[in-house]
Amino acid sequence: MKLLAKTGFDEEAFKKYFKNTGLLMFGRVGSLAIKMVVSIFLANYLLAGKNGDLNASISYIFLFAAFAGLGLDSFIVKELHQFPQNKNKILGTAFILKVIAGAVCIPLIFGAWQFFPLNGISYQIIFILSFTGLLQSLTVIDAFFQSQVQSKYIMQVQVIGNLISAAIKIILIRNNADFIDFVYAALFDVFVLSFGYFLTYNRGDRKIFDWRFDQKLAKKLLSFSWPLIISGIMVSVYMRIDTIMLKNLLGDEGAAAGAYATVVMFSEALNFVPGAIVASLFPAILNAKRDDKQRYMKRVQNLYDLMIWLSLSFAIFISFASPLIYKLFKAQYAAAAPVLTVHVWGSLFVFLGVASTQVLIAEGYHKLTFIRTGFGAIVNVVLNIILIPKMGMMGTAIATVLAYASSTFLILFIPKTRRQGIMMLKSVFLVSIFQKIFKR
Repeated sequence: MKLLAKTGFDEEAFKKYFKNTGLLMFGRVGSLAIKMVVSIFLANYLLAGKNGDLNASISYIFLFAAFAGLGLDSFIVKELHQFPQNKNKILGTAFILKVIAGAVCIPLIFGAWQFFPLNGISYQIIFILSFTGLLQSLTVIDAFFQSQVQSKYIMQVQVIGNLISAAIKIILIRNNADFIDFVYAALFDVFVLSFGYFLTYNRGDRKIFDWRFDQKLAKKLLSFSWPLIISGIMVSVYMRIDTIMLKNLLGDEGAAAGAYATVVMFSEALNFVPGAIVASLFPAILNAKRDDKQRYMKRVQNLYDLMIWLSLSFAIFISFASPLIYKLFKAQYAAAAPVLTVHVWGSLFVFLGVASTQVLIAEGYHKLTFIRTGFGAIVNVVLNIILIPKMGMMGTAIATVLAYASSTFLILFIPKTRRQGIMMLKSVFLVSIFQKIFKR
């Protein structure tokens, strides 16, 4: 069957990238399934209080992940595409930069802790987890395999790594391990993935020890990546501040944060899907932009419709299934079920936001992606401060959904991007879907 048989569309290239993305999605789905099963066992073992402490600590470290990663991955892929002969120089330079950033994060986190500690949590836990950025420096190998359209290797590392991680946590649970053992296990998860990347890359004639650092390239990479570092920090605040604020604003020994962590796990289970779909379909959309403006707008509308259908189906399913989901947990987690039915509706705006971000970048509005993310982060923090003391977990869920929606639809108030906002509204209210139905 011919796919999108139009001028400027390379079907073989599409199949290649779609297969690659499919493998990556398969790996992520497999990893997600493993993580979710183990997380249920772990939540029931630690109970809500300790589960909240663990997840709040991980979220605290996650706020620094954007700095540790330096926003380099997309530029690594781009450089490898353009200059494949410089592979060792590109990977070596990016690796050293990430090592330095990861090392800098350790005292940076210590400094932040002096002003913004987590209530009831020992700094020992944060110190252990602060080595996460340093250990994840080998993710540059992930970018290498993306540039080679060889996501099967990424899939293998992720699935095997998560199986090892799951086995370790199950062993710890069966042996009645202490809380601190699970903190070390969380750090070990990062090490296992990095070590897996190391072994995978060193197959054949590829050798990590051939990598080399280039100061000129380092300056070039950093000059391009600093806006993404800022954006990544805002995304980190946007995505993880909820759990931290629940832990600090409610004096319930972390129980709300622990229960809320299970909500986030299920609600955001498919958040990787829009990125994978956009990565597969966007080359065809860009070709249409070059060749036929009308066909381009139609494909963008179809993309938004697809995002809504997928996210809407997921939100409806989870909303009805949430009481059954929480039968898998101990009774103290039961209050999280109605929170999940609200939080999951944020996925509509997450899916649309991912798609529209790529459209905005394609149309040359790169800076708006930072503005949207920053605006969403501010809305999220302000609403959490207002709603958490009054409504607890439910307030956090409401704040999250409203923050996602306000970030996504901020472009309605900007004249040059308003048309894109209207197209997304047509998808949300199913207007474009009904138009297609009645045209037949």
